[in-house]
Amino acid sequence: MSGLTATIVVIIVAMGFNYTNGFHDAANAIATSVSTRALTPRFALLMAAVGNLVGSLPFFGLAGKVAATVGTGIISPPSNVSGLGVVMGGLLGAITWNLITWYFGLPSSSSHALIGGLVGAALASGTTQVFWHGITDKVILPMFISPFIGFFLGYVVMLAIRWIFRNGHPAKLNRGFRIAQSFSAFTMSVGHGLQDASKTIGIVALTLVLGGQIEPHAATPTWVYLMSALVLSLGTYSGGPPEGFAAEIVASSVLWTTAELGYPISTTHTITSAIMGVGATKRLSAVRWAVAGNIVVAWFLTLPAAGLVGALAWFIVHPLFN
Repeated sequence: MSGLTATIVVIIVAMGFNYTNGFHDAANAIATSVSTRALTPRFALLMAAVGNLVGSLPFFGLAGKVAATVGTGIISPPSNVSGLGVVMGGLLGAITWNLITWYFGLPSSSSHALIGGLVGAALASGTTQVFWHGITDKVILPMFISPFIGFFLGYVVMLAIRWIFRNGHPAKLNRGFRIAQSFSAFTMSVGHGLQDASKTIGIVALTLVLGGQIEPHAATPTWVYLMSALVLSLGTYSGGPPEGFAAEIVASSVLWTTAELGYPISTTHTITSAIMGVGATKRLSAVRWAVAGNIVVAWFLTLPAAGLVGALAWFIVHPLFN
């Protein structure tokens, strides 16, 4: 397979991952807004898609930081067609794990599926360097820390809301927070775009470098941002109010902050832990801990499972990339 053909094929598969990322995470992005009846499901999906598009575009300046981490800070494949085979194996591993967890209704992380798939394919190839230090600092540690931050901030923000509005009329407050939740839902979807489209942007940029289409330190072309933003938005679209407002404000704040730091954290982990923190303000029994336990198991399985699938995918596709 020629370098140009291999580059095009890998970019197409990267967009396939981006699309599955969109519909896989759509439920997480709109769950609070729909469950509190602040927004209808279809309008919530439309708002999430628009927010994804806005967050993915280069003028924010944040998307490029996460893209750089994923594109250059996880693995370093050979700059040839065989290197493109490693990226292909990683993408197929991530897509497969996304589809498996989507089918079984497990809110796993598309971000960690991608990283796990890339590492698994890299190790299977035997020719690709894995930046373990970068993975530890920018993937593993944030993976553990961000859910605790989301839970804690969700708990604190909800307590603050309850105290500030303790003498308010419940019906009026609910109406006001339904309006406010339209804003928090939009900021959440922008944060989703900042984080999740950026990962695909980084993969496409890496693919262009390996395929010899751009220089290693060249700026990522604008069309990559636009294409990734649009595909994520299409994937997202196809796929109580104070509490929902608190969870979304906390989750979006964490997503925006980590995007500024260049940490590719999980949107799924962040919003889920924020919802749990908000629920815990009522009483600890309000959180379905058995369900939470299943979610945590899925979180821990994602990196190794996607890595295993990525390794298997590399063995299947690498003869095509020689």
